[in-house]
Amino acid sequence: MISALLVNAGNYLYNLIIGRLLGPKEFADAAILITFLLVLSFIAMTFQLVTTKYIVLFDNSAAKALINFVVKRSLIIGLLMGLLIIIFSKQLQVVFNTTTSNMFLIFGIGVPFYFLMSINRGIFQGKKRFVQLSITYQAEMVSRLLITLIFLYFLNFQSSILISLGIFISLICSLFPFELKKYTNSKNVLNEQQKKLVFKFFILTAFYECTQIIINNSDILLVKHYFNNYDAGLYASLALIGRVVYFIAWMFVMLLLPTVVNKEKEGLPHKGVLIKYVGYITLLSVSIVFVSYLFPELVVNLLFGKAYITIAPLLWKYALATSIFAISNVFAYYYLSIDQYIPVIITGILGITQVLLIIYFHDSLHQIIIMQIIAMTILLIIQLLFFFFKSTKE
Repeated sequence: MISALLVNAGNYLYNLIIGRLLGPKEFADAAILITFLLVLSFIAMTFQLVTTKYIVLFDNSAAKALINFVVKRSLIIGLLMGLLIIIFSKQLQVVFNTTTSNMFLIFGIGVPFYFLMSINRGIFQGKKRFVQLSITYQAEMVSRLLITLIFLYFLNFQSSILISLGIFISLICSLFPFELKKYTNSKNVLNEQQKKLVFKFFILTAFYECTQIIINNSDILLVKHYFNNYDAGLYASLALIGRVVYFIAWMFVMLLLPTVVNKEKEGLPHKGVLIKYVGYITLLSVSIVFVSYLFPELVVNLLFGKAYITIAPLLWKYALATSIFAISNVFAYYYLSIDQYIPVIITGILGITQVLLIIYFHDSLHQIIIMQIIAMTILLIIQLLFFFFKSTKE
């Protein structure tokens, strides 16, 4: 948790420094690259969660077969998606109003490395080797921060290209320590029943992670499409400040998943674990929304500077939307870890609902945030009703 806090702080610092150096207009392009990385993370995190769960459940020989199985498929999907990004880089430039298409070319090359990195992390997470897991996250954060800043300070070149190069190099750095080499030489193969288990969980997790990305990042992509670069840059800074609660909540989710899977495997009760983590995140969320409401201009000025001060009145509302989502997210991950998928489907439906609301109601940045609050409030109410229904039934 300490390491995750440092990583999130470092990633936050990375965004803040870039936002201050570039200003709202150029920061909009940088935010698109960062958002693209998060969009692809729905597949990367799927590989990580599949690896985490079945490393816990399978014996050693089956675990080695699992890694072989997942690595081969990650390479195929990674190469295919990277190639698609490269081929359609010009079209992506037009859709998202970016200054160049070359930033997408560099980004596309890094996609396969991103997926391999996630499997590597899944091994460490499943085996609860949190020191090695921490090192991979630290390596990614530190290298991205330092390399990007060095590029921006010393190279007189287009900022979006330099940022995409920084992201690419950081993905290579995050592969270390490289645990995959201990598994990929194995000749073990999964039997048909094991393949069905893994494939079912992969599909459902991919669906859920996709809904996470839709909820978390569709607003930035849609704002970039509907608004000019200046407004899109302002909104990207607002999103970054408001999402601090989600980034911190992810620390708890990373500890929640293997703990619940282990307790389920041993036949031990685990609802208390869920209630504890929901309590932590609720307390955190209330604190952040409260501070955002009382001191919005101070927060924006400290983090991004006076150039972004116009978005201060919207800060607490965005933090509220993110907080509601973060709390409901804990319920969904909990049920996902014990193979109950109705909350995953609910999240998907509300994710699509949020996108549709923004598409139809986007007259202002304020209206876009209100649409998110509406969608996320409905999501949390339904998740709570499902939890109480299941608890009462049991």
